Amino acid sequence: MSGWSNGHSPARWGGGKPGAATGLLGLVLGGLVYRTVVAVWMLPGFDEAYYYLYGRYLNWSYFDHPPIVAWTTGVGWWLTGVISPFTLRLGALGLYCLSLVFLYLAAARLFSAAVGQMTVAIVTLIPLFAIGFGILTSPDNGLILFWSATLLVAAWEFFPHSRRLGHYGLIKATYVPTWRIALLGFTVALACLSKYHGFVLGLSLVGFCVAYRPYRAALRSPWVLLAVAVFGLTLFPLWYWNSQHDWISFRFQLGMRFDGSPDDSSFSLGQMVGYWLLSNVYLFPLFGFPLWWVAAKQSGKQALFLVSPSLSGEEAQDHYKRALILWLSLPIMLLFTLLGGKQQILPAWPAPGYWGMAILLAAQVLVWQRQRPRLVRRWLWGSGLFLASLSVVALLHLRLGILQQPSTYALFGGLVPVEQDGSTELLDTTQMQRLLATTPELREALNQVGFVFTNEYYLGGYFAMAIHPLVDRPVTAFSQDPRGFAFWFNPQAWVGQDALYMTLDRFTETDDILDGYRPLFDSIEPLGTLPLRRGGAITEIIHIYRANNLLQAYPYPYGPYSPSAGALPQPPAGVAE
Repeated sequence: MSGWSNGHSPARWGGGKPGAATGLLGLVLGGLVYRTVVAVWMLPGFDEAYYYLYGRYLNWSYFDHPPIVAWTTGVGWWLTGVISPFTLRLGALGLYCLSLVFLYLAAARLFSAAVGQMTVAIVTLIPLFAIGFGILTSPDNGLILFWSATLLVAAWEFFPHSRRLGHYGLIKATYVPTWRIALLGFTVALACLSKYHGFVLGLSLVGFCVAYRPYRAALRSPWVLLAVAVFGLTLFPLWYWNSQHDWISFRFQLGMRFDGSPDDSSFSLGQMVGYWLLSNVYLFPLFGFPLWWVAAKQSGKQALFLVSPSLSGEEAQDHYKRALILWLSLPIMLLFTLLGGKQQILPAWPAPGYWGMAILLAAQVLVWQRQRPRLVRRWLWGSGLFLASLSVVALLHLRLGILQQPSTYALFGGLVPVEQDGSTELLDTTQMQRLLATTPELREALNQVGFVFTNEYYLGGYFAMAIHPLVDRPVTAFSQDPRGFAFWFNPQAWVGQDALYMTLDRFTETDDILDGYRPLFDSIEPLGTLPLRRGGAITEIIHIYRANNLLQAYPYPYGPYSPSAGALPQPPAGVAE
């Protein structure tokens, strides 16, 4: 029954209604303008600054992630020659537009152009998608692009139009596997090269085919062998890099990352519910709760259909279409929701599942719209206006400190004392660069030393973004959690050279960290400070030290230059954490 024609013409951009294409184009371009403004103004995040270094030290793959994030982050500053938060995000801005196109085409193919347009409207409004996929540079930019492409190709493959069935001359109740299965192997592999979540996508596709009898033919088709070959060859960069480094990236993602202390290793239902509620906040509750409601409703219908598949042909085909979306969305939603009961889960981890589920929500919204058009219109416009207003306030606070106390731009005298304001964790790399350039002794020291180091891997990206426009100096992290720094640099090559040590104010409250570095150098002396300001108030102080004559290489805990290469041991005694 899977090969039945749905009776629709091929999905066209905007559908057939007058003005539909204009409305759709307005959604995409309007969202792009909004995201561009945010991308220009918003300070770089921890991970974004770290991914800047991926693009600077290109490799087959990386300790934390597969390689595509290096290209999507690097393309902006490679083309412009400018290192700034905006240029780091140019790849994210462009790829998100393509992701919206693929998602629209998939929804229109499976249901209708109206469902496709409503899907684009919903995902445009959901803040987790707009920020996590469409503004911030991250592995999710490539992941959601190829996740959407996989859904589109699967819709082409599993739900062909009547003319394709006529080409094969088969009865309409027969599904015939085609070359698109090999294309699915390629798009899933590209999703895996973006983020390891892509492997869940591949397993979900297989699960769909296994669960529904008409599509089991796909797994018996010779095209599957080609798909596996294409999948394996496309993943060559990932296999090659990991094989050269004792498969450490896989071991980190599957083992070390999820290792907790004995005290917090047990599952907590309350913690899981708390995480689930928090995930709905990131989605915005007026979208998050309906998404989960639709997922539960459609899952129940699928369960009944599997037990008693006594539907007519058109009804069965509609169930298969919804089943495809559920299989590509629900597993990753449930996986990370359950893991949320055991450990901290980042908001973006289950987000690809929400992205696909938005299609089913859009289909349901069109039903509601026929019943209560005014209510649906108020829901969409009200949510959009509220979220836009909230984002303006948040952006102004991040840059000007309008809610900070004290601040030149504070509203109502400020609400949050600067010492308690978590937004000050984001560092202004442009201001840092300007201070370095206008402080003669620091600029001279940068020209004299051989490298710069810090005590935390996430600070390395921030300092590199500030330093590299001024002088090309290696910036590394002497840390027992060095991530990519353990693979990009050989500390032995710096023996005999001077360095600058840069860190944040809170890491200088005691001498413990500094004392851990003293045996590595002849001497370490304070050189200066960089006070970062927002709204006229100091929000962070960067401390800079001159470290003279590196005596021995820093002992990384893993990587090709560690004393025990490839291992993930406990930090050695006396070495700075």
